[in-house]
Amino acid sequence: MITSPDNDKLKLIRRLADRRHRRRTELFVAEGEDLVDAAAAAGHEPEFVLVAGVDVEPRLLAEVSALGSGSRVAGVYRQRFSAPGGALSVYLHGVADPGNVGATVRSAHALCDGPVVLGPGCADPHGPKAVRASMGSIFARPPARATVGELSGTLLALERGASRSLDDLGAEGLEPPVVLCLGAERDGLPAAVRERAAARAEIRLRPDGPDSLNVAMAATVALYALGGGRAPAGASRMAAHG
Repeated sequence: MITSPDNDKLKLIRRLADRRHRRRTELFVAEGEDLVDAAAAAGHEPEFVLVAGVDVEPRLLAEVSALGSGSRVAGVYRQRFSAPGGALSVYLHGVADPGNVGATVRSAHALCDGPVVLGPGCADPHGPKAVRASMGSIFARPPARATVGELSGTLLALERGASRSLDDLGAEGLEPPVVLCLGAERDGLPAAVRERAAARAEIRLRPDGPDSLNVAMAATVALYALGGGRAPAGASRMAAHG
């Protein structure tokens, strides 16, 4: 059992809280039994796993935990990335909140057959908050990385203030593969993405409600409307938000 805070495995977990070290080593940490189990179910072998009270003193594991309440289990894994593709996928541009990135990875895993494609300015999908928000989907459906110029298929821009709603576009039958494009809640999508989009639309909200949804919520609503997990046939409908 590990009894010293100077143990190399504990030091590595502590260093992996920093994005630069994750980038340099191509490793990341998943904390909690559910995430470690999800990694095993996806066939993602750990570099190592530490269990409090079995492999390490509980106090020492809690001290290196990125969770406010500490952790009983922590595993270190090698990062994986997918290639863009699928009948329906998601492209995120400038989404800097790691919780939104992780939650979108989870929604895409649930509702479409393609990955989340991360464009410039997006949060690290392997940071602690993003990994936790993915609830294990980071292992089952790893994200991809690409610029908008590297995307192929029919781009569908989801943006606030578009002249048409998601429902208005339901009968257009856009040709798969379809890439649902979303930007940050405040800034939306850049001109380079909007100009390439085959169509643009928004999710119409109640007039007495909030003026926007966060990116992960908007992606979930749009993906459900576009196919709701019924890909590839459902990939012919589209939505939009920024």
